[in-house]
Amino acid sequence: MQMAVTAKARSALAISGRVVNEAVSFVAFCVLDLVDFLLCFVFKAVDLWIEADFRPCYCSSTREAITSSGKILVSEQGGESKIVSLTSSKLRLEDISDTLYSRPSLVSEVSRLTLNELKRFKLEDPVLHSRNPRCSTFTVNTTIVEMLQGKIGRQQPHQIPRWSDCDCKYCTSWISSSCSPHNNTSSKATLFVNSHCPTTDEAGDDVVFIHGFISSSLFWSETVFPNLSSAAKSSYRLFAVDLLGFGRSPKPSESMYTLREHLEMIERSVLEAHNVKSFHIVAHSLGCILALALAVKHPHSVKSLTLLAPPFYPVPKGEAQATQYVMRKVAPRRVWPPMAFGASLACWYEHISRVICLLICKNHRIWEFIAKLITRNRMKMFLLEGFFSHTHNAAWHTLHNIICGTAAKIGSYLDAVRENPKCKVTIFHGRKDEVIPVECSYEVQKRIPRAKVRVIDNKDHITIVVGRQKAFARELEDIWNSTKQN
Repeated sequence: MQMAVTAKARSALAISGRVVNEAVSFVAFCVLDLVDFLLCFVFKAVDLWIEADFRPCYCSSTREAITSSGKILVSEQGGESKIVSLTSSKLRLEDISDTLYSRPSLVSEVSRLTLNELKRFKLEDPVLHSRNPRCSTFTVNTTIVEMLQGKIGRQQPHQIPRWSDCDCKYCTSWISSSCSPHNNTSSKATLFVNSHCPTTDEAGDDVVFIHGFISSSLFWSETVFPNLSSAAKSSYRLFAVDLLGFGRSPKPSESMYTLREHLEMIERSVLEAHNVKSFHIVAHSLGCILALALAVKHPHSVKSLTLLAPPFYPVPKGEAQATQYVMRKVAPRRVWPPMAFGASLACWYEHISRVICLLICKNHRIWEFIAKLITRNRMKMFLLEGFFSHTHNAAWHTLHNIICGTAAKIGSYLDAVRENPKCKVTIFHGRKDEVIPVECSYEVQKRIPRAKVRVIDNKDHITIVVGRQKAFARELEDIWNSTKQN
């Protein structure tokens, strides 16, 4: 009897907590909607004052039109968007996420305001190459048109770095090594690669490590690399990349940080530069999406996939806008838990997130100095270094174009990996992960039944590696060695 009363009390308390969370969240995010709206004008004024120019933001709504030139287009297909972008030598069809410019305010969602329904058309997927271009109606987003027109017609490129970005030597080291910091398709521009290669010629397979969102190659080089056995270090070439826009890699101002750009930079900087033919991939969080895409593009080269906390949110059948669905799963606009609140700020508010980057990333040297006064723990410092070393432009576009923009594709990538039995798939997830729920890993296993899921008790999104790096290094070696026996 007493247990039943206790259970009812807990249930009532849980319901009350959810109601309070919903109410407080509604008020808080309504205020944040207003703040972000006002910050739009503030940043435009400050940009104009400091840089004598301001770049278009994504506050403007979409409208259907066809450009007179027919060269700058944005199309919509069930939440997916495509644009024609200009490179140094040709125009390219780019996949972008409609969540970049279509993030309705909380008030408008609650009041269920009717949005104009956009017509659809089919275009080619940049990775699977399974659809033929066929278009009927184009939707032009004025912001992206301004960006592309500016890229085509501007005589003087935007200032590098921006006034709100850090200009220290660490964050801008890529500028001196790149032939043109304004040209995101420079043939000489490559990612920063933290590598460990055997001094002898006995090396066999290679391993490519891909970090997650707002992180860097230090996530691997400071944890896994030192803890691999001497046998592994003499048998494998290890390559940990700083993704485009993060760490010490290029942070081009004109890039939209699309899936194609990220993949091509990894291919150019690692696979081509180091003549990588057969390799394993180890990826964390957002990096898992890039790992899957690489495995699809190089099915005969990838021997194993080790995915840590893969962000796979299956889109229900009948869901018209996959990108919007995933954005709401990743960023539910709730003040509790704190991780949900932080993700919501990063996903929903372009200008508030820029303020955060201004306060944290631009002043990272101050924050690092404070952190050093508080703790001498090197483990914490390299995590901070990876967290600080990015620009708002890179983080904003990567988050939307990779996490949200691949919502309708990642299922196909998983299916393609499933059909490649030679690729060993292992998944690790922390049971206490509050960033990406452990259910995501089990959903991956449903699509790839042979995948092994290992849920680690008492570990979260970061401590799945940090703090257990020795054990994880041994686990990786076992995975790599098992592929030699097949």
